[in-house]
Amino acid sequence: MIAALLLLAAAPVAGASDAPSPPPSPVSLRLNAAEAHQGAASDGTYLYAIDNDRIGRYRIATGEKVAQWQGERRLYPHMNSCTVVGAELVCAASNYPAVPQTSAVEVFDTRTLKHIRSVSLGFGPGSLTVMDRHGGKWWAVFANYEGKGGDPGRDYRYTVLVRMDDQFRAEASWAFPEAVLARMAPKSCSGLSWGDDGLIYATGHDRPEVYALKLPEAGSRLELVDTIGIATPGQAIDWDPQAKRRLWSIGRGASEVVASEIRAVR
Repeated sequence: MIAALLLLAAAPVAGASDAPSPPPSPVSLRLNAAEAHQGAASDGTYLYAIDNDRIGRYRIATGEKVAQWQGERRLYPHMNSCTVVGAELVCAASNYPAVPQTSAVEVFDTRTLKHIRSVSLGFGPGSLTVMDRHGGKWWAVFANYEGKGGDPGRDYRYTVLVRMDDQFRAEASWAFPEAVLARMAPKSCSGLSWGDDGLIYATGHDRPEVYALKLPEAGSRLELVDTIGIATPGQAIDWDPQAKRRLWSIGRGASEVVASEIRAVR
């Protein structure tokens, strides 16, 4: 079914809007993390800073690094985002910027950061940038790009959210709103995390903003509900499961993980 998703078409979109991003949400915490170059995940007590081929585990209360994993770059060329599910850290990985695009799900033990298993997804409708868990399902984003890392015939407009079963088999998929794609262009969706309010929160690659989205009542395109400013430029995000409305993101240039207090979306 993954291959069938390649047929998903997106309507043409004008160039990205030049409108400024909303003012950033309040920042409650900043932690230095050498691995903070792709994204961050949290279990409420610990932070996991993610780079292409390495992960650092940090205690939130003290900022102390308590574990680190380093992989071979040839095996882990581009690990993008992770999410904590039970005692496992589940990560989205791809061969970006190589083409044709291939992807895999990499799973680690949250305590030791030992690599547990790899699930190859092979060729798909883009580069896997997001894995999230919600409602008993896996939610994956397959990113597409204009230029570097993009497969011929598909640009950023073909970025797709896919709902998967426990065996990572595609069940349904949705295109992103045209307005959001225009803000992400020429890159794509780098982060996504379901909120406890039933909305989907997504980020692009560069802009310091988060897009609150919802599944459509009908049709195949997500609906934009709100755009919220944050203090960091895009990249992978994760909601804190213990601190309500706390969203973790990274400042990749500063090698830091940032906690933003996100207002409720109505």
